[in-house]
Amino acid sequence: MNAYSPKFSRWPHKVDLFDVQVSATTYQECEDAVMQAATLHQGACVAHLPVHGIVEAATRADYRSRINEFDIVAPDGQPVRWALNKFHGAQLPDRVYGPELFTRLCRRAEADGVSIYLFGSTPEVVDLLRSKLSLLFPQLVIAGYESPPFRPLSDAENDAVCSRINTSGAGIVFVGLGCPRQEVFAHRNRSKINAVQLCVGAAFDFHAGNKKMAPLWMQKRGLEWLFRLTQEPNRLWKRYLVTNSIFMGLVGKLALRRFLDYRHRSIERAIDAPISSAMPSMSRH
Repeated sequence: MNAYSPKFSRWPHKVDLFDVQVSATTYQECEDAVMQAATLHQGACVAHLPVHGIVEAATRADYRSRINEFDIVAPDGQPVRWALNKFHGAQLPDRVYGPELFTRLCRRAEADGVSIYLFGSTPEVVDLLRSKLSLLFPQLVIAGYESPPFRPLSDAENDAVCSRINTSGAGIVFVGLGCPRQEVFAHRNRSKINAVQLCVGAAFDFHAGNKKMAPLWMQKRGLEWLFRLTQEPNRLWKRYLVTNSIFMGLVGKLALRRFLDYRHRSIERAIDAPISSAMPSMSRH
């Protein structure tokens, strides 16, 4: 039986944002959907896209085609949530942040007896993460953990990874390889892994204590990028300069198109209205 079934009925509703199909969803809805699928060992793919990820998908057709086949594409960044609320009236109260959903799902998996698998980062980080999770969630079953080589896996290597994950019995696989590498891995194996794959980005580094997470007040105001830039300026300055600018351009372009469409419809209504109102009365005297 094919592990992957896009007909799974509980996945959150998606809307179009710059040709990227993004889930207008909440933490609770994602958590419930993932746990239902994980309990059934239903193969599925979940991405968390901040501004950087949305821009990658909007500007790269190959990456976008993969992302649009994911079961959940969560609005990881506040600006992404704001865009969904503005252009689709989603009324989302918060984003769905990968590191936060990671913690929630570990807690829920511990309570529901669903085992997890950690795949990504460096050997030191993933081992430290495993140790910390064991302290935070003593009853959580970590069915396996590994750090792959920092290069594309051969077919044989990839099949071996899928076999190890399936043999472990894990219902949830957390994939921490960074964007877009982690989404490429998850999509490649969506029909091979009998578990929900969640691409969680920097969650491994954050929860292992290898990197600092932005203060909550900065996260709420969409300033996490600025905090991360201060932590890793040499690596991240170009990413944020380019992707933030492109994202603002995409937002401006869509807002202008919506405004022009509204003006066009208003003019059409104004033209049509006098025609109907100016019709002579047919009343008899």
